[in-house]
Amino acid sequence: MNFLYVNFWLILFIVWGLPLTIYRSKFRKLIYKTDSWTINIKPVFMKEIKGLLGNIYPDNLEYRKFRNFYRFYLSIYVLLFIFYFNFKSYSQTTNTYEMDKTDVGSTIPSFSLKDQNGDVFNIDSVIGKKNLVIYFYPKDDSPGCTKEACSFRDQFDVFTEANAMIIGISGQSVKSHKEFAEKYRLNYTLLSDEGNKVRKLFNVPTDLFGLLPGRVTYIANKEGKVVFVFNSQIKAEKHIDEALRILKELK
Repeated sequence: MNFLYVNFWLILFIVWGLPLTIYRSKFRKLIYKTDSWTINIKPVFMKEIKGLLGNIYPDNLEYRKFRNFYRFYLSIYVLLFIFYFNFKSYSQTTNTYEMDKTDVGSTIPSFSLKDQNGDVFNIDSVIGKKNLVIYFYPKDDSPGCTKEACSFRDQFDVFTEANAMIIGISGQSVKSHKEFAEKYRLNYTLLSDEGNKVRKLFNVPTDLFGLLPGRVTYIANKEGKVVFVFNSQIKAEKHIDEALRILKELK
């Protein structure tokens, strides 16, 4: 894809937003009944919001016309924002990248990252030896990620019995992973993927219009073939249940 195609919605979003300062300035002057430019830098907002959402000057025709125009303008601005992030997320997970997408039947791609102790971990060192549970999560110590991490910790012995290695991956630093692991006594490998290179290598889908890193778990057999993928941002603890269910089927 060329630059214009990839950034089409972003360009529209920026171009449509260029006059926003001018329109907002005019609207503020109508609301606060002043011609002074200083109203644009004053930290007063409540009357502006009421004027936008309500009808504070019902007899002022100029105010009503411009309010309706400004509502329409802002609505288009918000829609362009949503379309941009929807397209960005979509383009990462559909046809253009389908050949690179790690899915059921794919082979786990080769990668090396530092673990929470600062040691380099190479995924190839465990291929052929263990089943793999590789889970990508958004952020250390966030509520959902903590629940997920602790659930993996609590079921560690069950995963061991299934000859499976648990590997958690997110974009925080080695130091952050170390603190996260020590705080919750995590007994498995956490890998620091700063720059999200491995996340991109797996082509992990994003959430919330591309604003939130995806929470996705990949189950691979000893040969490194992906046999199951579970994607759920909200159901953090279900990643553990699904992983165990699939591992039982591998026996």
